[in-house]
Amino acid sequence: MRMAPNPRSGGRLPYDASRINARSSAVLILLYPHNGELYLPLTLRATYDGMHSGQVSLPGGRSEEGDCNIAATALREANEEVGVDAQSVSVLGALTPLFVFVSNNLVTPIVGWSEQRPNFATNTREVAQLLEVPIRALCDPQNHIVESWQLRDRTADVPFYRVNGQQVWGATAMILSEFLSLPAWANFARMPEPDRSSQR
Repeated sequence: MRMAPNPRSGGRLPYDASRINARSSAVLILLYPHNGELYLPLTLRATYDGMHSGQVSLPGGRSEEGDCNIAATALREANEEVGVDAQSVSVLGALTPLFVFVSNNLVTPIVGWSEQRPNFATNTREVAQLLEVPIRALCDPQNHIVESWQLRDRTADVPFYRVNGQQVWGATAMILSEFLSLPAWANFARMPEPDRSSQR
């Protein structure tokens, strides 16, 4: 709720509940080491005729018949969108499913770990730009912004993360907020900057 637009759309249906006919979806929060820090990938969606056109999101999408479980959905979509090899990812667990009213999707966030930076290859039909984001930037309070926006059906106070020159808001921001509320990140923003003087 910390990163949820206020007022919300969709009436009073809880964010962790959904309509009976909601579509099952998954996104991947993939942690990997890079430049002496922990990173995760986000995507700037390609421009298309749809409600999430041009927005920043986690790699992910809807479940398909061949997916053996919801984690398989997240891994398949990450492979299709940004070229992540599913065999290189260790699945650590799942966060709270989030119902996205405007697209009627119940989204399960899957957390994964890669021992090294993936060899990313973006699908340009779906992804306009790959954003590699350090966890430190998401934890920095200076990158937490709230503005009044005119949304599709209302004027709302919209919290967002400002990273890599982009605004990360809505369901993606809410999912990342839950992830960053885990105890592991409690003091992360106050850690000293890594020493990269010896890195090439």
